[in-house]
Amino acid sequence: MVIATACEDPCEQLQSTFASRYVRDPLPKFKLPEKSIPKDAAYQVIHDELMLDGAPRLNLASFVTTWMEPECDKLIMDSLNKNYVDMDEYPVTTDLQNRCVNIIAHLFHAPVGAEETAVGVGTVGSSEAITLAGLAFKRKWQNKRKLEGKPYDKPNIVTGANVQVCWEKFANYFEVELKEVKLTEDCLVMDPVKAAEMVDENTICVAAILGSTMTGEFEDVKLLNELLTKKNKETGWDTPIHVDAASGGFIAPFIYPELEWDFLLPLVKSINVSGHKYGLVYPGVGWVVWRNKDELPDELIFHINYLGSDQPTFTLNFSKGSSQIIAQYYQFLRLGFEGYKNIMDNCWASARVLREGIEKTGRFNIHSKDIGVPLVAFSLKDSSKHTVFEISDQLRKYGWIVPAYTLPPDVEHIAILRVVIREDFSRSLADRLVADIDTVVKLLDTLPSPLSSSSKVTLVTTNEKGEMLKKRAAEVLPEIAIYWKRLKDGKRTGAC
Repeated sequence: MVIATACEDPCEQLQSTFASRYVRDPLPKFKLPEKSIPKDAAYQVIHDELMLDGAPRLNLASFVTTWMEPECDKLIMDSLNKNYVDMDEYPVTTDLQNRCVNIIAHLFHAPVGAEETAVGVGTVGSSEAITLAGLAFKRKWQNKRKLEGKPYDKPNIVTGANVQVCWEKFANYFEVELKEVKLTEDCLVMDPVKAAEMVDENTICVAAILGSTMTGEFEDVKLLNELLTKKNKETGWDTPIHVDAASGGFIAPFIYPELEWDFLLPLVKSINVSGHKYGLVYPGVGWVVWRNKDELPDELIFHINYLGSDQPTFTLNFSKGSSQIIAQYYQFLRLGFEGYKNIMDNCWASARVLREGIEKTGRFNIHSKDIGVPLVAFSLKDSSKHTVFEISDQLRKYGWIVPAYTLPPDVEHIAILRVVIREDFSRSLADRLVADIDTVVKLLDTLPSPLSSSSKVTLVTTNEKGEMLKKRAAEVLPEIAIYWKRLKDGKRTGAC
């Protein structure tokens, strides 16, 4: 790296704002630079590159919060230098986490007495929360099997095929078989009847999702509880339920207060929820709460004293920031039940506007439900000429990030678009998105289908004897792909 020094007045150089006034050569990307550069130049270089990222508030693929009030932003900045694990040094931060755990536990109807403290912990998102809950189920099941003198080496979890990838990670990393209930076109979430049928003596829990990532739909936890209660009575097992409420845990209590899904159901032993989704906090913070202390084996809790006092800890990582925990308490204190309800009502109002607008185009099937996470999942009625992937690509030209993806195995022939409605997605943005979707669809109508156009193109090739042949591009392209795959497989390449 070379720093420009042509300017005779060093003060003028130091007050420059654009990195181009300092940096002449390309910046090093994989090695530490030999020399320092001014702080404003370093800022401008990185700032300019980040301009090429998508706009977070137009990222309709994500459930994650992208806006908070300035007052909360200030609290976050004030606490960025606090390591949460130093509980003895930051006792107030620890107390705020405990307050959040208790607020969430009461919100989910945990049987906590007036003088009792709820059992739970703040995590780095729901992925860690789910892993902690899974480990508790696995250890408790293993302990019971050991006492009974039975094998304890083949634990499994029953879920729907629509589970988020963090469940697959847990099963893979901690050697638990994941038994997935297959989806159908009529049921894009876990069927409780089929789930109960798949349960056996090695099942450590059944995981129900309150807000499927694919379509936002809530699974029927109440029916699952009834079916498992009956099966447990018949078999002598005590198969429990974990509710993955990452997306729906901060929606259901405010929008669907009559819905039975939480600790009101006896077999629900633990629940996770993402504070950085509809908990309205920047990433990453999640929470996991247990029905009571009996559901969390003592041997999973570690006690340390080298930070000043005895500190119990049950997390996968050690150090983590305090700012998101403080931000979560700010939202609870600032909004209260009334504020959360108003925000969730507004999100659902925008979702209905968007759904109605998409339906009026007459081009899409809606797969999301009226009860669930405020999102709209929809597929093309006719994908013979153009696909949802083309629509997703075209929408990026208008600034929108709308994901297109296929559903899990057995329904992978269905490809959908999904728009997640967050607090910062207004009614006017919903109207604008509908208009842009309509514009994109009409534009695609004027363009040739990629499949049909490739089938009409004729290429000249030769056979093994060197004879000239004419083939359609659709026939030749697969042959080319096979050739290059063989060529690639014949070489040893390093990891990317």
